[in-house]
Amino acid sequence: MPLIKVQTSLADTAAIDVESLLKSLSASLAEQLGKSEAYVMTAFEAGVPMTHAGSAEPACYVEIKSVGTMGAKTQAMTTAFCDQLAEALGIARDRIYILFDDVKGSMWGWNGRTIG
Repeated sequence: MPLIKVQTSLADTAAIDVESLLKSLSASLAEQLGKSEAYVMTAFEAGVPMTHAGSAEPACYVEIKSVGTMGAKTQAMTTAFCDQLAEALGIARDRIYILFDDVKGSMWGWNGRTIG
């Protein structure tokens, strides 16, 4: 049920091992939330036109969604994921935005049913 979706303005990701990055993000998200990685989904989209602070320099937008309350965990998650993505993508931490979204179980479907 947890999801981490990464969008970046980087168009050329040939030097980035995207599959390894996604696997690493999956493991990190499961650990941060204390949930089984068996339910974690990751997604990566490059070449998304975006600006930040009026500049088209490389930037990154991340959505993290999960059933339950992330609340107090978001600060530590922000630090961890900004560090991880900055290193992997070569994007400055101050050009990475993260949106956290606690989703009601009744609004998340999986395996032919909703979670709650």
